[in-house]
Amino acid sequence: QVQLVESGGGSVQAGGSLRLSCAAFGYSYNIDCMGWFRQAPGKEREGITAIWTSVGATYYADSVQGRFTVSQDNAKNTLYLQMNSLKPEDTAMYYCAATPLGCDGTSWVGRLRRSGYWGQGTQVTVSS
Repeated sequence: QVQLVESGGGSVQAGGSLRLSCAAFGYSYNIDCMGWFRQAPGKEREGITAIWTSVGATYYADSVQGRFTVSQDNAKNTLYLQMNSLKPEDTAMYYCAATPLGCDGTSWVGRLRRSGYWGQGTQVTVSS
């Protein structure tokens, strides 16, 4: 079993930045795809970004592309999300997800939704 722990959420004004972290514990050595999702009240959980670890490929939703950057540490067991130029519509609970399956640009959202481990989330609030 893999445990994921998110951190780094908080409140920021529009245009500001935050950096989220997701640490993987347990049998994390078999993880090959990690990503970030977010969910605002009354809305569906949205895939934001992911990285295919063994390949190094990254993927972004159109809503965050150019503003958010996903990365990993050298051990590949910590995922980061650098969020710049934050907007009020970025306000949501942000969740980390991971799966031993690989993921390409077409499959990553579905793979993580169906087979991924999930963290408890960290709240991001962006005010005007």
